[in-house]
Amino acid sequence: MAALEIDQVTHRFGALEALRDVSLAADAGSLVALVGPNGAGKTTLLDVVSGRLRPARGAVHWNGVDLTRLPAHRIASLGVGRTFQIPRLFPGLTALDNVRVGATFGAASSGRAGEQRHAGELLAWVGLQDKAGLRATQLSLGEQKRLELAVALGTSPRLLLLDELSGGLAPRDREQVYRACEELRHRGLTVIAIEHALGWLAQRADRVVVLDQGVVVAAGPPGEILALPGVIEAYVGEDEA
Repeated sequence: MAALEIDQVTHRFGALEALRDVSLAADAGSLVALVGPNGAGKTTLLDVVSGRLRPARGAVHWNGVDLTRLPAHRIASLGVGRTFQIPRLFPGLTALDNVRVGATFGAASSGRAGEQRHAGELLAWVGLQDKAGLRATQLSLGEQKRLELAVALGTSPRLLLLDELSGGLAPRDREQVYRACEELRHRGLTVIAIEHALGWLAQRADRVVVLDQGVVVAAGPPGEILALPGVIEAYVGEDEA
């Protein structure tokens, strides 16, 4: 049995069917790249998995637990973390305190000193140890995205949902994000990462799932997806420079 099982999920916004019978499975410790054009339903799918939206039909299971009707905070406590395409941080709090807030939604608290130490370790891991005392609004976009990753990791997740973590970043920052994703997989986390383009991340994923207009149009190992005629041009777009 796969660690994450998305079974025949459909979601509508009024008359618009954003997802239609979407199924996806991910083994523990695997990296799945979820790709497709703007409006394909990628973020909506992560919203369903993380409890921000409830599907019209279908189900989501994580390690055998049905997440479909659970509230977002309960899903986070079960080991599901996520980031957003546009970082959602506490702008008036320091980088360190943002990470500490994230920790309150995860595993049981290890006490104030333990939380402080853990938050500092996560900031160092994303390369922001020298920014710990700065407010989130004082950080660049790339730094904010790395901070949001640290916040998500503060919840001690086993499943991490990443929504275009590399979007809008310079090539150097993008490479840092990609290396982080690969290291997380090596640490045993299951990672579902949205990418608009079928680039570095998708090529190194264990599995690539292509969405278009709310439907899965291709799924499989990267080599198979890259070999499908027209997939890159029709559904994925060109890689960022």
